[in-house]
Amino acid sequence: MGGSRKPFIAGNWKMHNTVAESVRLARGVVEGASDSRVTVMVAPAFTSLPAVSEVVRDTRVELGAQNMGPETKGAHTGEVSVQMLKELGVAYVILGHSERRHTYHEPDDLINAKVRLALEEKVKAVLCVGETIEEREQNLATKVVENQIRRGLDGVAEKDLGQVTVAYEPVWAIGTGKTATPEDADAMHAFIRLLIGKLYSEAAASKTVILYGGSVKPDNIRSLMSMENIDGALVGGASLKAETFLPIVRGGLGE
Repeated sequence: MGGSRKPFIAGNWKMHNTVAESVRLARGVVEGASDSRVTVMVAPAFTSLPAVSEVVRDTRVELGAQNMGPETKGAHTGEVSVQMLKELGVAYVILGHSERRHTYHEPDDLINAKVRLALEEKVKAVLCVGETIEEREQNLATKVVENQIRRGLDGVAEKDLGQVTVAYEPVWAIGTGKTATPEDADAMHAFIRLLIGKLYSEAAASKTVILYGGSVKPDNIRSLMSMENIDGALVGGASLKAETFLPIVRGGLGE
């Protein structure tokens, strides 16, 4: 990674772990990351947020949520509001994850509404972008990612951009065991950074933390982190065990 950007390793636990299992995992992460110089975040299921919040409080591990509703309150059955998350100590929220986009058909304007609401409420947003295998094979990858960035950040002022982390997740590499080569991933990260420079400023772009997500494991984190524009990772399956997640945290510094 380059510049003064601090490495960031985030664990997305998805729809896994009971409360008890989440507490055990969080304790293992807290213990293993107690002296880490990397920003570490874990995002358990909504049901485990209160208990995990207690475990990570006053530690080096930040609490994240996997999604949120686009309104602060109201008749939105099944949704969880940003204010509910803040009450539990949530610092980050993952928005626009490919599973939300493709399985649950969330459009860019809905994702943008969530991003802007999170920032208004002083919760940091992790905006996920990425192309499908069909889009990549049709040479549409950069076009797709550009559209997701432009629309996802629509209405976000430069002064708030520091509260946004971008996560590039090629859809074809999530949970498949396939990983973009470090060079391919870095090329897309560089494209995203260049685009943010055009939309905002070169200074803002140089400070923007861009994560890679897509079958990140202990054995590939160092090669990914050696790239100029890769600042960390959004980790799925390998974040579900402390013994696989903590080596990725250490790899965030190239250790």
